[in-house]
Amino acid sequence: MNQLRGIGRVLFIGCIALIYSISTVPSAWAMPTEEMSEEGSSKRIVIVSASGDVEIAVDVVERTISSATIRHVYKDVYGGFSLEIDEKDINRLSDLSVIQRVDDIAHYQPSLEGSIPFIGAGKQLTRSDSGSSNGLTGKGVKVGVIDTGVDYKHPDLRNNYKGGYDIIDEDDDPMETKMSQGPPTLHGTHVAGIIAANGRIKGVAPEAEIYAYRALGPGGQGTTEQVLEAIEKAVADEVDVINLSLGNTVNGPDWPTSLALDRVAEKGVVAVASSGNSGPNMWTVGSPGTSSKAISVGASLPPVEFPYLTVKQDKDKRIELIPLAGSNPWTLKRELELVDMGHGLIGDYKDKQVKGKLVLVKRGRSTFADKMSTAKKAGAAGILVYNHLDGDFTGGTLEPIDLIGGSVSKEVGEELVALIHESKKPVHVQTKFEQKQDLIAGFSSRGPVTETWEMKPDLVAPGVAIQSTVPNGYFALNGTSMASPHVAGAAALLIQKHPDWTPEQIKAALMNSTKRLKNEQGVEYLPHEQGAGRLQVDKALEATTLVYPSSLTFGAWSGKAAQTRRTLSVTIENTSDQENRFTIDPPIGELDGVNWESVEDVTIPPMQKREVTLTAEINPALLQNGLHTGHVKIKGDGSEVNLPYMLFMEEPNYPRVMAFQFAHSDKAHGYYYEYYLPGGAEESGVALYDPDTFEFKAHLVKNKKSARGMVSGELDHLTVEPGRYKALIYAKNEGKEDTIETFIDIGEEWLPPVKKER
Repeated sequence: MNQLRGIGRVLFIGCIALIYSISTVPSAWAMPTEEMSEEGSSKRIVIVSASGDVEIAVDVVERTISSATIRHVYKDVYGGFSLEIDEKDINRLSDLSVIQRVDDIAHYQPSLEGSIPFIGAGKQLTRSDSGSSNGLTGKGVKVGVIDTGVDYKHPDLRNNYKGGYDIIDEDDDPMETKMSQGPPTLHGTHVAGIIAANGRIKGVAPEAEIYAYRALGPGGQGTTEQVLEAIEKAVADEVDVINLSLGNTVNGPDWPTSLALDRVAEKGVVAVASSGNSGPNMWTVGSPGTSSKAISVGASLPPVEFPYLTVKQDKDKRIELIPLAGSNPWTLKRELELVDMGHGLIGDYKDKQVKGKLVLVKRGRSTFADKMSTAKKAGAAGILVYNHLDGDFTGGTLEPIDLIGGSVSKEVGEELVALIHESKKPVHVQTKFEQKQDLIAGFSSRGPVTETWEMKPDLVAPGVAIQSTVPNGYFALNGTSMASPHVAGAAALLIQKHPDWTPEQIKAALMNSTKRLKNEQGVEYLPHEQGAGRLQVDKALEATTLVYPSSLTFGAWSGKAAQTRRTLSVTIENTSDQENRFTIDPPIGELDGVNWESVEDVTIPPMQKREVTLTAEINPALLQNGLHTGHVKIKGDGSEVNLPYMLFMEEPNYPRVMAFQFAHSDKAHGYYYEYYLPGGAEESGVALYDPDTFEFKAHLVKNKKSARGMVSGELDHLTVEPGRYKALIYAKNEGKEDTIETFIDIGEEWLPPVKKER
């Protein structure tokens, strides 16, 4: 593919994770396996745990019980074996002194049962009391998945797949990228499964029609140009819903893909987009999740069992860990010795015994796949990777590796390394588990949106440890990419029930019916963190009152201004078959310096709507600087709708620069750069420093008085020496300066940068 320019240079990445899976959620059901032997005795396959040496236990069982046939021996990860045995001999097996316990083998079946019923969807909607499928399933609703393609041959998706287009290869075959084509992908298949899988697992709308548009190619990379073409194709195919689990880091309402989704909604198509995985800071929501009329979705936790470690030498120490993608579920409960393996390179294992132990390795100098494979070959029971930068991180592999794996912060890792080398005895750790739910995922991008000061995301949905379809199987992933299709599926159900509703009505039903979430300290999340709240599909389907817009922004106010009034209009729609009276309850008394005015009540006939106004009269002298939020309550029809609102006092403290890109241009020895200025800048540019000494080397770019938007240009025949530099991208505006720090290579062959956006 040729080097791209302008808007086409911004990469769109499917959340293939680079924001990755936590696979500890119970994701399967199990039942004993039985069959009849030739003698008529029932046969069973069981898992056996040895009380001592595994090989001795195997020998005793084989000599003692003639009906027992050993199947697999698990010396390192379990300390036992599986066997087939006559039912009549089970008690004899259990009574052997070499046997600790006997468990039935289970058939594991991937499922979305952790998140689908949790949001009020699933069997209660798709099945009647008699068990017949005559409920809401999304039947007849067309959902466009703009992503990495879809494995339409997957048994859970092939009946739902109805068509689409491959933007990358320009043909009618939107299959996921295969290994022979470049770095393979699985993201679009995972997203499609959450929406409409209908086989071993069930999506939110299991009978919706899937139309796949492959806008992201090998490695999950694509451009604005390709995404826009995919949107065009989807609208031309007359889809009812578009899901875009992709994005960039441009927090602006006027980015092309955001504007395109505004147009899509005006044409009657519901557009759903993930908010991004750049949280937890404010202003991190990216395009197209910044679209005013699309539904922007953040990520929350379904019921998830999180593992954590305790140290035998320090029982008060609690180590939170994030399982590595591609590793086995972290289900260990027995003690493991922890050993320091440096960076986990092959040479680090020389002459060291790590068999059956948990290896602690430092991030960097090799890939996660290399670290995990090396540990596996050395016989380690698991791997724990600690960060080489401050804070936590998520990582892993796209191909499964038969090993448990997790990540911890740099601080925790360094403490463990010190403990290992200072302790006179081997350091042992034990796994414990804690269930959490209805918290906002740390990676979930927060709003609001620059320039318009609109609240985003609009709502949140489960996006952690979501098990869904991938090519050749099933896999658990994290990300707002996983949250967005929950909402897209919910929209399909609403469209099936209300085929004449507009995108604005669908959005209102989804936002008006949410559950407001609180953090672990019991403090409610702010509207720019959770939007209206967490998706509740059943409540949305029951809604007979719609209020829109479903969130309000009163913008930014200057302390220099005189007392000022700002009025917004809100539409209340009564979709029931009877007249209803609604009361409007503004947040009187919540904010010093703000007086609210509105009609007290309004009576609306059945199937009618009324517009009411809400005025905020602000005295800047009495209102503290910063962000102010709250809710306007509208009651009636036996329900209560809470509209979140926001207003800023003085200029909001948003980043002055974002979304930097740097790459080779089409010209020999040339480079292309771009960065986004959400509010313009008096001065901006790119400065280069020595990556080791931080000595200033040169100004790569210097710009004066740039307007709001993308700043870009080409650089020919650079005079700096070839090599790696630390780049400082800066912007100064209205007395505030912000910077982005990254590394760039000059004089090296260009490779597409790995982005961690969605």
